[in-house]
Amino acid sequence: MERHDTVIIGAGQAGLAMSYHLRERGREHLLLERDRLGGRWHSERWDSLHYQFPNWSLRLPGHQYSGADPEGFCHYSAVVDFLADYAAKIDPPARTGVNVSSVRADGRAFTIETNHGTILAKNVVIATGAFPSPRVPGFACKLSPSIVQLHSAQYRSSDRLPPGGVLVVGSGSSGGQIAEELHRSGRHVLLSVSSHRKVPRRFLGKDVLWWLLELGWMDRPIDSFPGRKPPPAILLSGIDGGHDLDVRRFAAEGVTLLGRTLDADGTSIRVSDDVPVMLSEADAACDEFVRAAVARARELGMVVEASEGHSIPECAALSGAVDLARLGVTSIIWCTGYEPAFDWIHIPVFDAAGAPVQHRGETAVSGLYFLGLHWMHSFKSGALFGVGEDAEYIADRIGS
Repeated sequence: MERHDTVIIGAGQAGLAMSYHLRERGREHLLLERDRLGGRWHSERWDSLHYQFPNWSLRLPGHQYSGADPEGFCHYSAVVDFLADYAAKIDPPARTGVNVSSVRADGRAFTIETNHGTILAKNVVIATGAFPSPRVPGFACKLSPSIVQLHSAQYRSSDRLPPGGVLVVGSGSSGGQIAEELHRSGRHVLLSVSSHRKVPRRFLGKDVLWWLLELGWMDRPIDSFPGRKPPPAILLSGIDGGHDLDVRRFAAEGVTLLGRTLDADGTSIRVSDDVPVMLSEADAACDEFVRAAVARARELGMVVEASEGHSIPECAALSGAVDLARLGVTSIIWCTGYEPAFDWIHIPVFDAAGAPVQHRGETAVSGLYFLGLHWMHSFKSGALFGVGEDAEYIADRIGS
């Protein structure tokens, strides 16, 4: 039976970064990937998607962006190329086309069942992505079959949808970007608003990511938030040289706002009436960021000019029962995120919702680690430019 010191399951950005740090420490390991090196960057991306952070942030351990446009925002295919270049550079001991069907703890080793046989490992790092299963609410099955339903992972472009209006459910990064694209294509768009944060794309000549790093906000640990509940997503886009997204601006430009989608029946949905609250919270988050950035700018000796206040436009929003057929909606894009899908791991390290119970990737079971999860340790844990720090931490723990 095949044996290894450490097996990494998943060869996206997290798995590759993990392999780099283990090799740097001389630790024998094997990297397993069911698809291609680079993981989900090859798929589950819509056609026009651009990386939402500046090119200068494209970095993994021992490798960083070296192109001619560091302040630009590359198409996602360039991220695929970046990962391919990284894989070629570090030459990981990887096997592709390997599907892992189960992981079990067996005494002092882990038993990994794959479509190519059984593997034993002293350590296992689960690097399969930030909750890999698309989340769609259960009530979606009650909608009429006349309405086409897609998760954002399946969406590719406006012209692949049937004619008619589109309901985008969720105003996180994916929902905001897809809603904007559909609206620009001439579609009648309805946006079911969810909690989100609004920030300026650029402030005092610097991209918002520069400020988030400078302020230390990217390094805020999940443990610092009450109940380990992180703040909502920031609305940003890498399209057109990068810009921020604003739900209020969407409404001013003709997008119809709705509350959170709560239930469905036939061609009707029921939505909440708390859009004003969510928009006010997004405004407050933006004000908090600006205040913090101004204070830090002054500490750095940057010139900060006084800004005049601006009026905040009121936004009408639908609530209660909404008849989608009457509004001409023929498609729904569920931008409702992802959920845990670790039922193939037969080890009791999960909470009631199926999420791994871990601290910076370490679990209560010695030798079992997770990497690349959304907000696993900090804001940047699931980001391409931040996953390497958690990988380094885990590599040190494996070697201790």
